[in-house]
Amino acid sequence: MEKTAFVFAGGGSLGAIEAGMLRELIISGVRADFLVGASAGAINSVFFAYQPDATGSLRLESLWRGIRRPQILPWSIMSLFGAFRGNGNHLVSSVKLRALLFEHFGSRTLEEVDLPVYVVATEMKTGNEIVISSGSAVEAVLASTAIPGVFPPVSLDGNMLIDGGVANNTPISTAIRLGATRVIVLATGYTCAERRQPKGALEHAMSALNLLVARQLISDLERWSAHAAIAVVTPLCPLDVSPYDYSQCGMLIDRAAAETRRWLDAGCLNDRHIPTALRPHSHRGGYSIGSTDGDMM
Repeated sequence: MEKTAFVFAGGGSLGAIEAGMLRELIISGVRADFLVGASAGAINSVFFAYQPDATGSLRLESLWRGIRRPQILPWSIMSLFGAFRGNGNHLVSSVKLRALLFEHFGSRTLEEVDLPVYVVATEMKTGNEIVISSGSAVEAVLASTAIPGVFPPVSLDGNMLIDGGVANNTPISTAIRLGATRVIVLATGYTCAERRQPKGALEHAMSALNLLVARQLISDLERWSAHAAIAVVTPLCPLDVSPYDYSQCGMLIDRAAAETRRWLDAGCLNDRHIPTALRPHSHRGGYSIGSTDGDMM
C-alpha cells in the first residue's frame, strides 16, 4: 500500500518557496499521508498539518507574505556586542518568534493535527536527530528552528535541542523510516553558479552552508532512491536571495508556484531524477525545468 510523505526542508526565509510549491501540489490533487519538516520546513509542515487543504495552503502563504525580519530575527546592537564579548550562547532572543508561533498555533499540541506531522530537531550535545510528534506545537517548532548561536537551544523532554537542519536539513531518511513508500521533497533550492559572489562574512558563511546542504541532499537522494519513489519539486534556479532576507517572500512564493505548475504540467511528478539545479552548474546553452543530471533509479 502506497504511503506518501511531503518532506519540507530548512532554509530560513527561503521556506516561503515551499508555500508556493505546496499550493500547486494541493491544487493538482496531490495528497500526503503524513508530513516531515526541519527548521523552516517545520513551520510549514506544522502549520499545514492543522488544515491540510487548499485553504490551509493559502493561509500558509499569507503567513509568509506578512513576515518581516524583526519578527524572526530582532537583531540589536546590544545583542551583537554581547555575542562578541562571549556573553551567552545566542545572538537574539526567541521571544518574538515564540509570539509569532503562538499567534498561529496557540496552546495546541501535535496530537491535535488533522494530518500526522513529524518535526526534526537536533540533540545539542550528541548531534543526534530527534523526531518530535507530540506535545506543544510551539515548543517543537522553536526547537527545530533554533539556529545554533543565533537562537537559544530549547529544553524538551530532557534534551537540549537545536535546529533540525544540523542533523537532517531535508529529512527524506526520516520519512522513509516512518513508512513512506513515496516521498515528495519540497526543497528551498541551491544558490547556483549564476549567483553574484557573496558579500560580507554572513553571506559567505551562508553560501558555504547552502553548498553543504545541497551536497548532502544529493547524497541522500542517491542513497534512499532504492527504498522509496522520491520526487523533488523543481527548485528555483537561478536563486539569489539570502535566507535572512524576509522582504522577498512574496516574490519567492509567486515564482515557486509558477515553476511548480510548469513542472506538474510537464508530468515531472513521476520523474525519479535529481534536478540539475541541485548540482553546481552553468546556464550556458540554456536550462529547463525538465533538465536532469543523474538518474536516481
